[in-house]
Amino acid sequence: MDYGEDGKLKAHGAYSYAVRPSTVEFEAPSWDQIYEMLLNLAEKVRRDGFKPDVIVGISRGGWPPARVLSDLLENPELANVKVEFYLGVAETKGEPVITQPVSTDVRGKRVLVVDDVADTGKSLSLVKSNLLELGSLEVKVATLYYKPWSIFKPDYYEKETRKWVIFPWERMETVRNVLMKYKERGKGVDEVKDVLIKSGMSQELVERFIRKVLEDLK
Repeated sequence: MDYGEDGKLKAHGAYSYAVRPSTVEFEAPSWDQIYEMLLNLAEKVRRDGFKPDVIVGISRGGWPPARVLSDLLENPELANVKVEFYLGVAETKGEPVITQPVSTDVRGKRVLVVDDVADTGKSLSLVKSNLLELGSLEVKVATLYYKPWSIFKPDYYEKETRKWVIFPWERMETVRNVLMKYKERGKGVDEVKDVLIKSGMSQELVERFIRKVLEDLK
């Protein structure tokens, strides 16, 4: 994930709002829904005739889908690359920086880059360019979600959305950040619960995470 025009900053794990929470819509796919999407992505890769020598997951959101695609494509060659965003003085948007280089030699190899969502697309564009500079023979990109404002369109993706996607592997982190932003604007806990449950998260999980966040704030 990147910093999106919907006001979300994600340095592959960290979020903040640049807009009022009430203007943001959420979507919380289940693990089973994610797996179904990955089954479809794997089929798209196979139909395209692309046979990657290595699958590279962008830290952190790309790790879970990259691991599943490794299984579905029967390719055990997995690697990692980490991208983070940094904000300069008086800047409202950051630019991506590779903070952990790709963890394997990609020279002469066909590479499938995997992330959870193409938001601005800046990190995906950076990683693809970097891999080609390192000598990759061919680089293709797969994401679960694609935002229509992204400057980079993945070769394979399953769903286009304008919503803030709450992935199963980041739910507690998301609840924490949504709760904090709502509290900053004088919103109550019940309103946070309502919006997150409507997104598709279970009431039990939402309440459990909110309790944990509130305990940490004491």
